[in-house]
Amino acid sequence: MSSRSGALSIGALAKAASVSTPTIRYYEEIGLLPKAGRSASGQRLYEKTDVERLTFIRRCREFGFSIDQVRLLSSLSISTVSDCAEVRDIARVHLVEVRKRLEELHGLERSLNGFVEQCDAICAGGPACDCVVFKKIAEP
Repeated sequence: MSSRSGALSIGALAKAASVSTPTIRYYEEIGLLPKAGRSASGQRLYEKTDVERLTFIRRCREFGFSIDQVRLLSSLSISTVSDCAEVRDIARVHLVEVRKRLEELHGLERSLNGFVEQCDAICAGGPACDCVVFKKIAEP
C-alpha cells in the first residue's frame, strides 16, 4: 500500500522488488539497504529508488554473488570515481567460482548417474536396504 506522498510500505516494496518482507528487514539490518524512514505511526516508508536498489541486490544474489560482493557492487554502482574495471574484476572472480562449482556439479552428476545405472543393473526391485546406492554413497 502506498501513501499519498509516494512513499511505499514494506509490503509494497516487497511486491515491487519481488522479495519477501523479512528479506527487506534483513538487508536493512546488515546495511545493504538504507534504514527506512518511518511514518508517524512507526510504519516503514520507502522510496521508488529503494525498489531499484533492492531489485539490483536481488538480481546480484540470483547471480550468486555473496553478500560482501553485493555490498561492494552496490557501492561501486553509485561511485563516480571508481573504475569499471573493479566491477569487471569482481565479476571475473565470481565467474571462476561458478565454473569451479559447475565442474563439481558435473562430477556429482557422473557419480549419481553411475549409482542409478548400478542400481538398475544389480538391485532394482529388491529390498531397499540392499540397494547398491547406499553402499556407493558410504564409500570413502
